[in-house]
Amino acid sequence: MRQMPAIDMVATGQNIARLRDAQGMTVRELQEIFGFATPQAIYKWQHGTALPTVDNLLVLAAIFEVHIEDILAVRQVQTAVGA
Repeated sequence: MRQMPAIDMVATGQNIARLRDAQGMTVRELQEIFGFATPQAIYKWQHGTALPTVDNLLVLAAIFEVHIEDILAVRQVQTAVGA
């Protein structure tokens, strides 16, 4: 078995919500920045059911004034050797 990094979607969503709150922003404000018709994507990110695309991660990092690594939560998972 080998340890490999994987994104923890729920913890990443919690980071997004925490950072948004720290900036005093609402979900609707983020929705407007991204130009989304509805706030569903933001809610999916925050609930850990979806991840932002790489370009959206870059925008989030700029908005929150953090590094992408401060948004993404990484955990180690076991994988079979050669998998």
